[in-house]
Amino acid sequence: MSILSSLLLAASLTVTSPEGHNKITVSQQNDEFVYTVTHDNQQVVDVSRLGIDLDNYTWERALARKYPQYACWMNGFTVDSVRYDAHRATIRPLWGEQATVPDNYNAGILFLSKHDGSDYRLNIEVRAYEEGVAFRYFFPEHPMAVFHKVTADLTEYSFTTGTKVWAAEWAQAPYELKDVNEILSPIERAVTVVLPNGQYCALADADVDDWCLEKNVASQTKRNTLVTTMYSPVDIVTYYATPWKVILTADSYAQLLERRYLIDNLNPPCEISDAQEWVRPGTIMRCITLTTEAAFRQIDFCQAHHIPYMLFDWKWYEPCTSHDGDATQVIPQIDMPRVVAYGREHGVGVWLYVNQHALQKQMRELFPLLRQWGVVGVKSGFVEYASHRWAVWLHDMVRYAAENHLMINIHDEYRPSGFSRTYPNLLTQEGIRGNEEFPEATHNTILPFTRMINGPADYTICYYDKRIKTTHGHQLAASLIYYSPLVTLFWYDKPEMAGGEPELRWFDNLKTVWDETHILEGSPGSHIIIARRSGEDWYVAAMTNNEARTVSIPTDFLPKGKYTMEIYNDDLTMETKTKVRVTTKTLKTGKPITLSLQPSGGAALRLIPIK
Repeated sequence: MSILSSLLLAASLTVTSPEGHNKITVSQQNDEFVYTVTHDNQQVVDVSRLGIDLDNYTWERALARKYPQYACWMNGFTVDSVRYDAHRATIRPLWGEQATVPDNYNAGILFLSKHDGSDYRLNIEVRAYEEGVAFRYFFPEHPMAVFHKVTADLTEYSFTTGTKVWAAEWAQAPYELKDVNEILSPIERAVTVVLPNGQYCALADADVDDWCLEKNVASQTKRNTLVTTMYSPVDIVTYYATPWKVILTADSYAQLLERRYLIDNLNPPCEISDAQEWVRPGTIMRCITLTTEAAFRQIDFCQAHHIPYMLFDWKWYEPCTSHDGDATQVIPQIDMPRVVAYGREHGVGVWLYVNQHALQKQMRELFPLLRQWGVVGVKSGFVEYASHRWAVWLHDMVRYAAENHLMINIHDEYRPSGFSRTYPNLLTQEGIRGNEEFPEATHNTILPFTRMINGPADYTICYYDKRIKTTHGHQLAASLIYYSPLVTLFWYDKPEMAGGEPELRWFDNLKTVWDETHILEGSPGSHIIIARRSGEDWYVAAMTNNEARTVSIPTDFLPKGKYTMEIYNDDLTMETKTKVRVTTKTLKTGKPITLSLQPSGGAALRLIPIK
């Protein structure tokens, strides 16, 4: 429900979350606007600048308007009024890590205008949740229809001395923990922040489909401060709202990850009226050998292991990295109609990889054709996404895919900001240093508390490839820990590599969307333990870094009773090539589960209630 607001005359606003844990204050100081954020009465963000800079000179002159010019567009504003509001609701996403999530916040709006004849107005909209705070800039409609050219995002994040951040300079980069003043090159968001008082926060974005890529870098003039960089200018037509700036707050890394759904909540609700009829999450395996016969073998394997999708990756059309390629023409080695029909008969849908070049040139022709062929999804590769132009294009691609009942997996550098709430046919995206790079286990334990705060990631689980630097138990655990409604399995593998290993049963039964999720324990570079529920069954995964570890998994998250517990753990005495032992036991709740993890190892558990 929504509680009607009241108008108050004030030069600042303060909004506190419904239960009082988070507070954000916005005020005007010396012709600038600043904000602060506290969590449980402790400083999270110190006094920091707010605002947007514009260069509207050309459009003003084109309309014969000679408005006053300022050193910064944010100068010259007056606070006209403040409005407060409140909202209490529950969201039931089409798919997610939880069947329901709270959407409770208190809100405030600072209404600004310039009394200089320019008719420029700006609203600063603020929300305070128990999970964190969010704010954005809203441009009311200009009466003279002056176009707005945004040239800089002035938003800053100032912290206490000793603050550290987990830094990755590009979406698929490795992470490094650095002092905030050492961030000399822009880093990807979400930015996980370690505060010296023992609290944590994450800087993220939401509702970004009509904006450009933004990053953060250390200020050159203000200590302990991150400033915002824009990849390109943004041209807007008022009225217009910028993306939400999101600051998640938490008392632990685990709590920070659990609260990431706030990013999704800040996006508009689902726009696809019939999404439940055709948007179906699941696992997927690519067909490496591009022939009709190999596809049939692949589909047989997928059917046997309950994998609902098969992917033809790049080179099913040629040349796929050139504007001269034609994605409407299939290479002669593949009889696409036969493959799609065979897949349909065996309950396996076909996805196709399409590169930026073909998408840019042929999307309007291609997507209706793929639907006609019976293809169910598109994996878009090497897409442009960073500038305002390409960000709009990319999100419009997802919209057009929805019109043609096509699901989407975006590769390579793109990271999510909750757009899948609005268009859930966008099942997943890469934007992660996953198994294509064969990272070490320590890196893998960092990802849940950094990249995964953004949202789903296609990590591309490998299993039989000898280049992986972790145990197979670690890979089993990764398939649960890295949330993705579309989970890629056996990335570099072929069906003939499988040897009937007993632990394949884990992949056979793996779900990809969940009714309940708990981050039980963990920290970046060390380990993580996650529990997820689908129906009445629980799935649990533990992952360690490069070192061996004994973990104690609490069972208080389980409803009381007895469970059949399947344990998938590394065991070097096993005679299989994967060295994973599967053990079945009866578990009674109340006592922790103790597991020994090998160096670079992991374990997975499936818990089924005994009636």
